Amino acid sequence: MANLSKRPLSPHLQIYKLPLTGLISISHRITGVLLCLGLILFVGIISSLANGYTAYDDMQMLFNLWLIKLIYWGFLYALCFHLCHGIRHLIWDAGESFQKSKMDQYALYELCASVLLTLTALFIA
Repeated sequence: MANLSKRPLSPHLQIYKLPLTGLISISHRITGVLLCLGLILFVGIISSLANGYTAYDDMQMLFNLWLIKLIYWGFLYALCFHLCHGIRHLIWDAGESFQKSKMDQYALYELCASVLLTLTALFIA
């Protein structure tokens, strides 16, 4: 059997630049997986509420750690981004915005809206 690590790569892999809509599509899938994993954290929060004051107090101490806060805000951004991209899919389902210029424009709107929603949640909380 030939050594596969010595095989050359296809030339298009070095020169191909993934478009913004492709990056957004990949990010949408990644945030979907992260949101599913975040549900484990949510179940832990609900469980601590159901297990009484000491479990809730322990959970509150855990949430005061900077790393947990960072994970929380990342989860919130993933939720906002996933929501915005879902709305974009609804627009596509209506048969709109399939022109390249519109797709890039909506991708930028989507990114801006998800950041604004996350920052709004930051200042409300």
